[in-house]
Amino acid sequence: MEHSRLMWPFTSGLIILIVSATYCDGLDNDSSLKPNFVLMMVDDLGIGDIGCYGNDTIRTPNIDKLALDGVKLTQHIAAAPLCTPSRAAFMTGRYALRSGLGATGRVQVILFLGGSAGLPPSETTFAKLLQREGYTTGIVGKWHLGLNCESRNDHCHHPNNHGFDYFYGLPFTLFNDCKSGEGSEVLVDIQLRLRDLTVLLGLALLTLVCVCAAGLLDVSGKALVLLALLWLLAFGVWYVPFRLHTWNCILMRNQDVVEQPMNLETLSERLIGEAEQFVERNQHKPFMLFLSLAHVHTPLFISKDFAGKSKNGLYGDNVEEVDWMIGRMVNVIDRLDLSDRTLMYFTSDHGGFIEDSDARGQKGGWNGIYRGGKAMGGWEGGIRVPGIFRWPGRLPAGKVIDEPTSLMDVYPTLVNLAGAELPKDRTFDGHDLMPLIEGRTERSEHEFMFHYCGIYLNAARWHPPGSDAIFKVHFFTPNFSPPGAGGCYEIGICMCHPEFVTYHDPPLVFNLAADPSESTPLSAETEPRYAEVLQRMGRAVEEHRRTLRPVPNQLTWEKVLWRPWLQPCCGTFPFCSCSEASGTAGPAA
Repeated sequence: MEHSRLMWPFTSGLIILIVSATYCDGLDNDSSLKPNFVLMMVDDLGIGDIGCYGNDTIRTPNIDKLALDGVKLTQHIAAAPLCTPSRAAFMTGRYALRSGLGATGRVQVILFLGGSAGLPPSETTFAKLLQREGYTTGIVGKWHLGLNCESRNDHCHHPNNHGFDYFYGLPFTLFNDCKSGEGSEVLVDIQLRLRDLTVLLGLALLTLVCVCAAGLLDVSGKALVLLALLWLLAFGVWYVPFRLHTWNCILMRNQDVVEQPMNLETLSERLIGEAEQFVERNQHKPFMLFLSLAHVHTPLFISKDFAGKSKNGLYGDNVEEVDWMIGRMVNVIDRLDLSDRTLMYFTSDHGGFIEDSDARGQKGGWNGIYRGGKAMGGWEGGIRVPGIFRWPGRLPAGKVIDEPTSLMDVYPTLVNLAGAELPKDRTFDGHDLMPLIEGRTERSEHEFMFHYCGIYLNAARWHPPGSDAIFKVHFFTPNFSPPGAGGCYEIGICMCHPEFVTYHDPPLVFNLAADPSESTPLSAETEPRYAEVLQRMGRAVEEHRRTLRPVPNQLTWEKVLWRPWLQPCCGTFPFCSCSEASGTAGPAA
C-alpha cells in the first residue's frame, strides 16, 4: 500500500507530462496557429505621396498609423520600374528575366489580355507554397501577369493556376482606354498607321467602284473582290484589337468574366468589399490575401465621396481614397480580433509616373527627393517604394529601418513564417526579412542588388560590410527628352533598348547614403573607394550573371499581340458585354 502511495504522484505526473507533450505537439502542427498574411500593393504610387514618407499635403492617416504601429522601411526597392516585371519578381522572389518577363525592346509589359504572354506555369509563386501548407489564398484587384496560352479557356497564366484559390478583379490593368474620353495609349502610332491604311484602301475601293459604274474603266470583279477583302482585313486588324475598353478592361471572378467593360465608378467599393468578405469567410483558418489596388495608375478614376476632397487635385483624391481603403482593410482585421496573428504589408509595385500630364498638370505620382520615376531603369524614383510591416505583439511599433530591402524579400519571409521550404531547383533573389524587422539583426542580407530595365542590367548597388555607405553604379541611363528634363516627355515613357539610352564608361557612381537624389556622380578625386567600388561591382555582376539561365521570352511581339481565340469574353464572341449584376459567379474561397 505504501509503495502504491509513493508511485501515484510519479505515475500521475508522468501521465500529465505525456498528455501535455502530445497536446503541445498537436498545437505545433495545428495549421490554425499559422499567421495570416494581408499584402496590400498600390499601382504606380510614388514614395513621396505618403505622409509618413514626407508628404505634408496629401492626407494618409491610415497608412501613417500603419507605420506607427509597425516597421517602416526607407530603402525598399522594386525589382523593376514597370508593372508586369515588378509583379512577376514579387510573386516569385526572383528577378523578372528569370521568368522570361524582361523586355528586349518596345513591348515592356503585357499589352493585351488576348495575347499568350504571362507568368509561366513552371514558376512557383508564394501563393502555391502557402496553399500546400493549408492556407486559403486570394487575390483581389490587379493581376497583369497574363491569362491564356493556347485557347480562351486554358487559363494557364491565371491566378487560380498560380496558387490563388480565389480571384476577383482585373486580370489586366488600367490603361487610358478603360476610361471614356481619355483616348488610347496602347501602340498609338501603329493604330494610326492601320487606320490610315484602312482609309486609303477604302477610298481606293470606292473610287474603283464609281469609275467602273460610270463605264470609265473596266476592272474585273475578282480585282474588286480582292480589294474589298484587303479593306476588310485592314479594318479588322485596326479596329478589332484596339477596342480595348471591351477587350482589356474587364472584371473576373475566378475564371468567369463578370463585367465587360468594367464600371470604374463602382470599382473601389467592390474591390474593398470583396477583400473584406474574403477575410470574414476565412477568419477561422490561415489565409493569405493579396489586395492589389487598381489605384493610382492613370487614367485616374475616383469615387464620388472623394472627388475634389484633397489639396492636390484628382491625383490627391486618388491617394486619399487609397488611404481609406487601407483603413478599411486594417479595420476588418482588428474587428475580427485577428491583429496579433496577422502580418500586414503595404507597398507600391514601383515609383510614380511623372510623364503623364495635361493642361492641368502632372497626372501621376510624386517620388519625393528621388530622381526619375516609372520606367526609368535604375533611378531611385522608379524603384524606391513604401514598405510597411505591421504585426502587433511580434514586430516593434514605430521602428524605422534604413537598410536595402526588396519586394522580392516578401516571398521567403512568408514561406518561412508558414513553415514551408523554398524550392531547391531554382535561384531566389529575396531574403527573409524577419530577422531584420524584428530587430534580431541590424544588417540587410542584400550586400548587392541588381536593377534591370527590361532584360538589360541598368544599375547595381553595394552595401559594403561594416560600412553605412550604399554605393550605386549606373551602366546606362535613359535619354531624357527634351534635353535637361527629368523624364522622357517627348515619347511619353522611357525605353530601355540601346537607341533610347546612354551607356557610361566608366559607369556613373553615387553614394546613396550621402546623395539619395543621385545628383552628383563620384570620381576618383571625390571618393577614396572609387576604384574599389567599380572593381567590386564588376565582380558581383559577373557572379550574378552566372546564375542566369536561358528561358523563353514572354514579351515578344508574337506572344503579346492580340489573338481572337485567346480573348476572354462574357457572352458570345465577339459580342462580349455584361455587367456584374448579370455575370456568372465562380466558387467562393
